[in-house]
Amino acid sequence: MSFSIENRAKLAFAIMVLFGLVAGAIWYHLAAGRFTTYEILTQDSVSGLMVGAPVEFHGVDVGTVSQVDLTGPRSVRILLKVKKDAPVTRATVATITARGLATRGFTGYVYILLEDTGTDQSPLTQAPGSTYPRLPSAPSRSVNLDTAISQVNHNVQILTELVRALLDGETITSLKHTAQNLQKVSQVLAENQERLASIIANTEQASGQLGPLLASSNDTMTALRQTSRMLAENQERLSAIIVNTEQASGQLGPLLASSNDTINALQIQVLPEAYRSIANLNKLANSMERLTVKLNRDPSILVRGTTPPPLGPGETR
Repeated sequence: MSFSIENRAKLAFAIMVLFGLVAGAIWYHLAAGRFTTYEILTQDSVSGLMVGAPVEFHGVDVGTVSQVDLTGPRSVRILLKVKKDAPVTRATVATITARGLATRGFTGYVYILLEDTGTDQSPLTQAPGSTYPRLPSAPSRSVNLDTAISQVNHNVQILTELVRALLDGETITSLKHTAQNLQKVSQVLAENQERLASIIANTEQASGQLGPLLASSNDTMTALRQTSRMLAENQERLSAIIVNTEQASGQLGPLLASSNDTINALQIQVLPEAYRSIANLNKLANSMERLTVKLNRDPSILVRGTTPPPLGPGETR
């Protein structure tokens, strides 16, 4: 009886193991059907990148690193398992990136970042002769912690040497003197605070009038520039005018003397004759006016003259 129970227990255990294996195989098949394997070939250092490292597309987890192999002295082959619904296209580029002080580790972790950098949105397919579709890779942006600390240490040493070279005894003494002088200057400023306030107020008022002054100065400068340009353009004419004026000024004395003689002759000879001629013209004009009145009254004067005709029979004077 005990032998039968033992056999049944072994059979039940074997059935459970077989059922677990079948369930695991089914789960693996279903899980594998939800992912697509992509390949990356890079010559950059992948220090810190391990199997199981996350694969992110624009910051969202879409898969993991399934394999990291060294294929040459300077070449590494990386296999990624990415969800089939991830928008991987021909424009997608993979970058090995380090992220420090994150939730996945105190000193950070290395992961694969996928980003679209182009415009070709067609699906990424497997190239002839390759086992998996190949993702192009960008230069790595991962920096090892020891490398970063070494660089920081080197920079700190350089800065320390520079500070030592600058802060020698003479420099420190001059700095002390400068500090003392600054203290004296601040004390003088504190003692003359009211005067400084008055100076600031006057400066503010003057600055308010500076705008119109500058505007008028600009207008004046513009007018001066226009005048100077006009003078430069007419330089030959101005030279000719100056020469002619100089010649005319030399002849001005004789001209004034002859003008005086002419005026004297006009006053002594011409003007009296002119006055007499004007008087005669006035008399002639009066005579013509009286003749015109007579003609208007009696046009027959033109035929028989001004002598009255002889009296006719029966007429008396």
